[in-house]
Amino acid sequence: MNIVLLIKDFAVGKKFDKSGMPNQSGGEKHCLNHAKELIRLGHHVTIMAKKKYWFTKVRELYDGCIDLVRLHGLIRWFEIFLRLLITHRKADAFYIIGRPKFSVWAILYAKLTDKPVTLALTGKAEIFNNKQSFREKLFASCDNYIATTHEIKESFIKDAHINPDKISVIPHGIDIKKYPFVSYEDRCIAKQQAGLDSVIPNLLFCARVAPNKGILIALEVWKQIYEHYPDSKFYIVGGGDNTLLDEARRVSEQCNNSIIVVGEVDDITPYHRLSDVYIFPSEHEGLPTSLLEAMSSGLATVCSDIGGNNDLIFDDVTGYRVPVKDVDAYVEKISRLFDDIDLREKIGKCSSKYVEEHCSYDVVSKEMELTVTNQRENPIDMLSDKPKNDKIVIYK
Repeated sequence: MNIVLLIKDFAVGKKFDKSGMPNQSGGEKHCLNHAKELIRLGHHVTIMAKKKYWFTKVRELYDGCIDLVRLHGLIRWFEIFLRLLITHRKADAFYIIGRPKFSVWAILYAKLTDKPVTLALTGKAEIFNNKQSFREKLFASCDNYIATTHEIKESFIKDAHINPDKISVIPHGIDIKKYPFVSYEDRCIAKQQAGLDSVIPNLLFCARVAPNKGILIALEVWKQIYEHYPDSKFYIVGGGDNTLLDEARRVSEQCNNSIIVVGEVDDITPYHRLSDVYIFPSEHEGLPTSLLEAMSSGLATVCSDIGGNNDLIFDDVTGYRVPVKDVDAYVEKISRLFDDIDLREKIGKCSSKYVEEHCSYDVVSKEMELTVTNQRENPIDMLSDKPKNDKIVIYK
């Protein structure tokens, strides 16, 4: 099938904004990966997004396989119609990630031509009310909906008044082959190769370095952790606000340079191998990709008790959830994991297994394809299972 995938921003042309924040959003990463998965499954994919900078091409073959079309400013609505009538008239289905305003014209075109439309939301903030405007009424008229978390599904029903029979819970997924499970022995070897003590536990933060990702909470946590574990290291991996990165460096100086501010990297796996516990104190999330990657690698997690996280982290099984800004609770759980190698290993194995069985492309992509191509007879909930004692039990 010829699938048109619509998203607000894609390959905008600059890696970072003026503050140092990476321009590529989580939604854009999901868009790229889903496009490649659909192509792997035999479909042709066109991505339509905003044209943000003058120097980017209007149309190009992106990454060797994706037809990328950038739409111009005030005429995006007209350009979508024109392309769907001429250059992309063979479109068979539409897949929208997020709520780009211009995508409503694709929905309208799909209605006129009897083509299926699937809307996927990756964050609760993207939810709409189907009675507020013409645009939101169109968003509420799609054939299928994908919620990446239960929180989003509930908001689809409560706030957007979407029929539950149209909503599937499908995580965006990751390629677990890129984030293989790392045993305790392999972590020890990696630490030795890096010149570190193999038995000293280390902490990892991997996310955008931004206020809403909880970096300031993480730094307060580390100040207390460092008092009890002065030989441990705290890796901060990810690009972000330069002011916050400087604050991390200042706190590191106070803690004998025990914080390693790495910045943005293309490959996080070396830091998965050097670390033992993953801290994720974000204030709000969809289904966090960095958390899925850390779980896949076998890291025990301590995270905030928010939507998205509560679909993945279950206390004493795949990690611990604590109140969003409760520094003492983070310190208590991290210290427990630092002190107990067997507990870390058990939680890490269960986490990796859960991601493999519920969030890997091997299981996610086909379900996403069935939804987008309108072949699904009944909605699916891929996160309805809960890990417990190395077994999977169904929610009652």
